[in-house]
Amino acid sequence: MSSLSRELVFLILQFLDEEKFKEAVHKLEQESGFFFNMKHFEDQVQAGEWDEVERYLGGFTKVEDNRYSMKIFFEIRKQKYLEALDRQDRAKAVEILTRDLKVFASFNEELFKEITQLLTLENFRQNEQLSKYGDTKSARNIMLTELKKLIEANPLFREKLTFPPFKNSRLRTLINQSLNWQHQLCKNPRPNPDIKTLFTDHTCSPSNGARPPPTNSPIVGPIPKAGAFPPIGPHSPFQPVVSPSASAIAGWMSSANPSLPHGAVAAGPPGLVQPPNAAQFLKHPRTPPSAPGMDYQSADSEHLMKRIRVGPSDEVTFTGVTHSNIYSQDDLPRTVMRTLSQGSTVMSLDFHPLQQTVLLVGTSAGDIAIWEVGSRERLAHKAFKVWDISVCSMPLQAALLKDNSICVNRCVWGPDGSILGVAFSKHIVQIYTYSPTGELRHHLEIDAHSGGVNDIAFAHPNKQLCIVTCGDDKTIKVWDAGAGRRLHTFEGHESPVYSVCPHYKENIQFIFSTALDGKIKAWLYDCLGSRVDYDAPGLWCTTMAYSADGIRLFSCGTSKEGDSHLVEWNESEGSVKRTYLGFKKRSLGVVQFDTTRNRFLAAGDDFQIKFWDMDNPNIIATTEADGGLPASPKLRFNREGSLLAVTANDNGIKILANTDGQRLIRMLESRTFEGGRNIVPTIVNALCPVANVSAPLGPSMERPDRATPPVSISSLTMDGNRTTDIKPRVSDDVNKIKSWKLPDIIDSSQLRALRLPDTKATSKVVRLIYTNSGLALLALASNAVHKLWKWQRSERNPSGKSTASVVPQLWQPANGILMTNDISESGSAEDSAACIALSKNDSYVMSASGGKVSLFNMMTFKVMTTFMSPPPAATFLAFHPQDNNIVAVGMEDSSIHIYNVRVDEVKTMLKGHQKRITGLAFSQTLNLLVSSGADAQLCLWGIEGWEKRKARSIQAPAGRANPLFGETKVQFHNDQVHLLVTHESQISIYDSKLDCLRSWSPRDALSAPISSALYSCDGLLVYAGFCDGAVGVFDADSLRLRCRIGPSAYIPPSPSSTAVYPTVIAAHPAEPNQIALGMSDGTVNVVEPSDSEPKWGGSPPQENGNAPASNPASSNPQSEPSSR
Repeated sequence: MSSLSRELVFLILQFLDEEKFKEAVHKLEQESGFFFNMKHFEDQVQAGEWDEVERYLGGFTKVEDNRYSMKIFFEIRKQKYLEALDRQDRAKAVEILTRDLKVFASFNEELFKEITQLLTLENFRQNEQLSKYGDTKSARNIMLTELKKLIEANPLFREKLTFPPFKNSRLRTLINQSLNWQHQLCKNPRPNPDIKTLFTDHTCSPSNGARPPPTNSPIVGPIPKAGAFPPIGPHSPFQPVVSPSASAIAGWMSSANPSLPHGAVAAGPPGLVQPPNAAQFLKHPRTPPSAPGMDYQSADSEHLMKRIRVGPSDEVTFTGVTHSNIYSQDDLPRTVMRTLSQGSTVMSLDFHPLQQTVLLVGTSAGDIAIWEVGSRERLAHKAFKVWDISVCSMPLQAALLKDNSICVNRCVWGPDGSILGVAFSKHIVQIYTYSPTGELRHHLEIDAHSGGVNDIAFAHPNKQLCIVTCGDDKTIKVWDAGAGRRLHTFEGHESPVYSVCPHYKENIQFIFSTALDGKIKAWLYDCLGSRVDYDAPGLWCTTMAYSADGIRLFSCGTSKEGDSHLVEWNESEGSVKRTYLGFKKRSLGVVQFDTTRNRFLAAGDDFQIKFWDMDNPNIIATTEADGGLPASPKLRFNREGSLLAVTANDNGIKILANTDGQRLIRMLESRTFEGGRNIVPTIVNALCPVANVSAPLGPSMERPDRATPPVSISSLTMDGNRTTDIKPRVSDDVNKIKSWKLPDIIDSSQLRALRLPDTKATSKVVRLIYTNSGLALLALASNAVHKLWKWQRSERNPSGKSTASVVPQLWQPANGILMTNDISESGSAEDSAACIALSKNDSYVMSASGGKVSLFNMMTFKVMTTFMSPPPAATFLAFHPQDNNIVAVGMEDSSIHIYNVRVDEVKTMLKGHQKRITGLAFSQTLNLLVSSGADAQLCLWGIEGWEKRKARSIQAPAGRANPLFGETKVQFHNDQVHLLVTHESQISIYDSKLDCLRSWSPRDALSAPISSALYSCDGLLVYAGFCDGAVGVFDADSLRLRCRIGPSAYIPPSPSSTAVYPTVIAAHPAEPNQIALGMSDGTVNVVEPSDSEPKWGGSPPQENGNAPASNPASSNPQSEPSSR
């Protein structure tokens, strides 16, 4: 909706309120979503009109929009539930529980259970958290105070809590002005016209052709005072005509409307309030003769040239509403959560407009891929292929015949994510349709330009979905997105066109374009030439983008000398309004940028990502994304700004996240989702009053936040990697494969290693885990004592995350007690099997060392309870993925107990192994439990009925006799389908049917038995420890060895002759290249790649993303399928 239409709604609201149509006022407030009437909301809450409260809220937000919205609805429904309990209306309480509160169970199962248990209490005030609950009135008032804080902090209510200031009876005044205007246009104006209707324009008709009688009273009367509306009748004086100003009509660049940059489509301008005198400001007719039926708007070119001119601006610096109370730097996505390997250099990125974790990628090899970054799954992949060569132009056929290499210059989603477009470095664009299942289907193939197609975008002029392209042939073209018919060709640039940015303001649709000579032009959809022509800072490669709300225009470009310029434009004057500082002098590539949340700008420069507040020219934050970025990384925000995709070296993509993004990705790891729906954070301590809102979360924007991201042109040479990637040669690839050598890390200078402080490290480490937050490391030694290391926030480590660069604190509570397991009276802890499991919120740890299973509080180290006295002793623990109260406990006698902690009861017992249980792993996706034992056997159990579905013994590698025995561990991949099986003789990948897909056994430089192995957090690597102290890093898909870390690289020299080796490995939950090693001498080491090599080893060169069929490097043995 245009800004004038929005203002008309406010005028109608004022009119209805003045006429006392109260219900209509609140209904319009709700349906428009423009103004949240806090007074009305308070009245409804205090009256307990809960249905009306939720209906009214529903016009502004939904439960799942963000954490503030979720808490608002939860508090309302909780209060409704408690009031029903207080009235002893159990039936109503049950109805509210099952209908209204159950939606929150998927976000916090424990909370829902606790709420449900209130039904069992005679008085819910017996619950400690609700003991201070007073009467209904006071409870509503307390809740209302907290609700107001949440609403004021909720970004979705920004600028909706204050009614705009304007004079009383404004709509009546405008109607009078219109009637005056109409009366002036009358051929026979009468002094006291009779106004009988507003449905038709006013005209004065003389009676029987007689001349109107003379009058001494003027036609135009005085303007009435604000608030006094003269009655419209036969004797009412008209108000004077107020003509619209020229600047208000022709200054189309200065009004605020939804933007239409790349990847988004805004609805056509509604045109609800048309300027009455627009004709005199339009130089060209509305509809060109050559385009019948088209209703495109024109504007005066001289006026536009005047308003969009280059030069310093006289305008006062923008002083719009600041949002410091809503946004903070914590909203910036700076934590690396995922690293994806694409297989070819990534040239373009774009997040799906609706599915927040679905990423479209285009590469230098011409292929496109769609990734679900939360689950790391590649949903779709298409290698480049001309769909119908027979309809291609001869220049394109000749170009492909001469050199069949091709590159994606730009790929972009359509308005609703059901369509996507790809622009290639030679002539063509391809349009695909996309289904939520990940299926890509051919839609259109257009031979669009001579030479490269440098950019593509979607636009919506005249309510028709169109494709806008530009290319090396110096033209911009508009195509019908349905049939591929060309609608317009815009000519006027004197150099290849680098980028396009479609947009609209009020009822005027237009396209900005930039060319390699630094010229910026603006075009209307009328084929009558460029309306503006001015120079971009840098005079070379420039892209343009609007903020999400369409109000503010930015551009970013790099000169041929390497000087980069990020600026905001004053659209009213066509001049630079603000220049953002902080770029490296002489950038090594074309700097790319993006906008998010109507608040932040980000650009890739100097091997890092730099962030600006839109109102501040100075950098507010930077991140190197843990290293490994190119000189000028390409980047792209998702719609909510919670994730940032960044190109990395080695054909990689890094996904950076803020707090919301981290929560989103972690929830995707543990939950099965359809598509990319929005995820709402868990409610914490929700039975208590709502906590103060001091650090609000960023918004879920109502409009997609799209920008004009980077494109590449075949003629550019800034990007040093571009030349080699555009033209891959088979012979070159073969040479690369032959020259590739396996990295062997043998010196401490080749990595970062930190031995954690511990003055009493004597007993070997038998279990080691990171906390789920990644801020601490918990070890269990063979003497049954736990040790916890915490990293503190500091100048060197502002995030407080675990790192090998900062020494953590060996933490103990103030009481100084140790967290020590119960020990069996019949044996020593050193000889007992140990097991450990951590709750999802890092609050509790469950652990055993041959004695009872203990449940510890991680903050106090106190034992909360113990259970399952031996014999038999517990040997492995695993929490049920859907119910934290259910624990699978592997036992020394080879059984598996399914134990309910809350009721202290073994629900069922599973038997299928011959020796003690050594591993358990749940798959929530498959509803399966896989167990492994010292009998080297795998068993598959259904978790609904706990029936045994399959059993299989792992097979011995060549040269080793069957059957195998010994400790066997299992771990599901992030896809919840593939299973990593570890035995001293092998690491293997199994599928959900327990069929072995591939296997690797010790040999050559890694010939010692395997002591431990597990997946990296992103599922792309497998880390394996060996009994000689070495560590191997493998590709998870192929089990190819990427690199070997020798013990000399991280274990300091020791006079002792006893071999020290990693007994257990832990993988960081968010940093895929960080591991912790629990050692046989009781020490713990944190190991990361060096700053110069941010990733472990390097993959063998790949062709179009496919691994070579064989590996000639003798030191990199190929994984092999296991015999069955």
